[in-house]
Amino acid sequence: MSKWHDYPDTQIAQRPDAPAFKDDGGTIWTYGDLGAAIAELSLVLTETGVQPCDRVLILAENCCAAVAAVFACSRIGACAVPVNARQTEAEVQRVVDHARPAAMLITAAASPDASAHAGHLEASEISGAFGRLHLALPFPSDPDPVLEDVAVMLFTTGTTGTPKGVMLTHGNLLFAGRSSARLREMTHADVIYGVLPITHVFGLASVVTAATYVGAPVRLDARFTAARTYATLTSGITLFSAVPQMHALLMQYTKEQGFSRLPGGTLRYTSSGAAPLDPAWKRQAEAFYGIAIQNGYGLTESTAGVCASRNRIGDPDISVGPPLPEVEVRIDETAAGGGDRVGEILTRGPQVMKGYYRNPEATAAAFADGWLRTGDLGFFDDRGHLHIAGRCKELIIHGGFNVYPPEVEAALNGHPKVIQAAVVGRVVDGDEKVVAFVQAAPGDEPTPEELRDFAARRLAGYKRPSQIIVATELPAAPTGKILKHRLLDHFADRLS
Repeated sequence: MSKWHDYPDTQIAQRPDAPAFKDDGGTIWTYGDLGAAIAELSLVLTETGVQPCDRVLILAENCCAAVAAVFACSRIGACAVPVNARQTEAEVQRVVDHARPAAMLITAAASPDASAHAGHLEASEISGAFGRLHLALPFPSDPDPVLEDVAVMLFTTGTTGTPKGVMLTHGNLLFAGRSSARLREMTHADVIYGVLPITHVFGLASVVTAATYVGAPVRLDARFTAARTYATLTSGITLFSAVPQMHALLMQYTKEQGFSRLPGGTLRYTSSGAAPLDPAWKRQAEAFYGIAIQNGYGLTESTAGVCASRNRIGDPDISVGPPLPEVEVRIDETAAGGGDRVGEILTRGPQVMKGYYRNPEATAAAFADGWLRTGDLGFFDDRGHLHIAGRCKELIIHGGFNVYPPEVEAALNGHPKVIQAAVVGRVVDGDEKVVAFVQAAPGDEPTPEELRDFAARRLAGYKRPSQIIVATELPAAPTGKILKHRLLDHFADRLS
């Protein structure tokens, strides 16, 4: 049976001198170096008592050592539990209590947050071919047979803020890496920018796993900053996958430097995921990059991939494209918020998770006759391309009318001073009001009145926000995805 680590193992055996990973801490590895790091770290874990079907929590930010750690777990049959080091102590503790790991590896050298966690956990420093890590042993070995075919457990942020452990099998990750590489027509001659956190499914499956499938080198950055991304993209990168917020902040930074587009010329593929596109923003992004910007759709429970576009530059299509090969998608129009072809998106195929760890109730609720209920709303157009209308739980019912937040966000994002917008519903006097939160550059903020007039020319009356709050920052996850469930509390003192 094929295993997730077969991808790097193939490159290690066939192309040991080829470049593999480089991080912003100065570490540069060939595939031979990666092989040595995986082998030594596998031995360390085994000698500390980690057994197959144990959990190993990897508290990390993007770096070479984190890559070695996840594949070392796969090599010894343990389940890797990657967790972003930017999480708070309390958030990490909830994961630890649920997963009960036999070992914890912390990339303390990668960031101050990771270093602080190492101190709180009283972890011991270890070093070797894998670099420098910190090791803690919170629980005795306790192999769980349900994890026999599970390579990775990812804890989702979730729209409710309550994390669940998503069990992704070796087959899930092998499929995701292979399909991502084929979609992008990747080869070992590409140079991939890895700024998406590898503790999240997009970065782990669509960047790291896809890269090791074809043997392409990856430049890892621990954290996204517009300045760092600008510098990296102008130094030989050919593939760049990101979320819309990253693209928006990069374009804003470039504008502040006095340029209208990204200089360079090596970038051949860029994509956006985790949030819908709007036509004006897409045109702006394609003019900025000089190439088509592709869109896609997936979630942690589907190992990132469900649908993806393959459009040419200038194509007005803002869908997330057709389903990937071997992936099935259908629309349940009986779901809440359905009608007018809109319904809940269901999917099945080799990309769908095994279930939620130690949570049979949530697992049962997530599936319907073998189909994964995504919780997202969408519809197919006449070409068979999927369009995302929002989340079932984010649907706003205002005055008896359905309001889909992405449509309102797209209207606001068209304003030249708006970097990004997020729209949520707020219950007031028995009705849901449409509330918009807008991020703008410091010193260049539009007024709520400007935005209200702008939206009024683009939206029906019942879709227009009752309140617009302008800020220079919005609460976001490490991926850059806006945390909508935190907006109302975060800006509580400004709500009226």
